[in-house]
Amino acid sequence: MKDLLIGAAEAIRDSLRAAGPAPLTRRVLGVSPGGDAQFDIDAVAEAALWKHLSAHAGVPLAVQTEDNHRRDTGDDPRHLLVVDPIDGTRPASAGLEMAMVSLAVAPLDQPDPTIGDVTHALLMELATGAWMYTGPGTEGVEADGFPAPVPSLSATVSPRHMFWSLEFNGHPMRLMTDAYAHLVDASANTGGVFVFNSACYSISRIVTGQLDAYVDIGNRILRDRPGTEPEFRRVGGGDVLHLFPYDIAAAVVLAQKAGVVITDAYGQGLEGTALLDLSPLNQRSCVAASTAELHAHLLDTIRW
Repeated sequence: MKDLLIGAAEAIRDSLRAAGPAPLTRRVLGVSPGGDAQFDIDAVAEAALWKHLSAHAGVPLAVQTEDNHRRDTGDDPRHLLVVDPIDGTRPASAGLEMAMVSLAVAPLDQPDPTIGDVTHALLMELATGAWMYTGPGTEGVEADGFPAPVPSLSATVSPRHMFWSLEFNGHPMRLMTDAYAHLVDASANTGGVFVFNSACYSISRIVTGQLDAYVDIGNRILRDRPGTEPEFRRVGGGDVLHLFPYDIAAAVVLAQKAGVVITDAYGQGLEGTALLDLSPLNQRSCVAASTAELHAHLLDTIRW
């Protein structure tokens, strides 16, 4: 399974490089089943993924991707593969490096598998091919291609000095700034504040030690204040666009194996997130940090 995941991720990278600058036209072809915009670059990646799996999957797989509903490579699949072929479509469309292939595998021996059921997880950087993996028989996180040892978590405990990323796509700016503008103000000069438009990239940077924290709180704001739903749908083009299972399935498992403190914005675990449900009720928030102290401080000081 590990070889299949690495091969699938490499096939996506190869297809994008072979396509040259054509996918960078940033043309929106439609919307995904969850409501997110589908760019031309996504179509190239999806086609490469399916071609590779069709040719190389040794056993039938049920495949759930960002831009397609479930498709099976054969009859009676026993494994579910949840894939975001490009987590970070917008950076990738701009030719930037903040994009990853995300793949997670769970047994399909029950109707509603969850993140807690994931057995294999892989993230691969589109720009470099560097990858991190965990699976049966792997102690912690295995990695290749990074310039320094992975995992390598920071020891930061103070928000004033944290390097962190946050999410705005599908999130009304006013609501987000009301919640954590004070944290941005406190850390922008003595730490660092980034917006990568990729949950996988952000979480993986905590694993590599380049970031101290990642925050995506939109789903908690909506749950706490249902009256904000029209605002979220307005900026989401009619849909609620929070963290989908394919956004975080692999990243959550890898982060946990690396020692990252990662929960939803209530401080609850993400293991119960259903892998096949894209509805707003199954979408999630996320607060991840390299230390328990920093994680607790973020939960306590965000203005819910």
